[in-house]
Amino acid sequence: MGCGRKDDAVGHDDLDSRVHDRVALDEIALYAEVLTAVAISERRLTLDELDDALGLRTSASR
Repeated sequence: MGCGRKDDAVGHDDLDSRVHDRVALDEIALYAEVLTAVAISERRLTLDELDDALGLRTSASR
């Protein structure tokens, strides 16, 4: 689910150097992941599915 974001630092290297609030950018990216997961689902997401969309699940917990 989501856009494949499973790590921190969402690849902000290509952004305008005037943008410096990485925390806000990461929060926006996380919100986008949730919106993407919700948009492609035909039902409410479980907490596990939300965790997965946010990259909070490790391969050992799957």
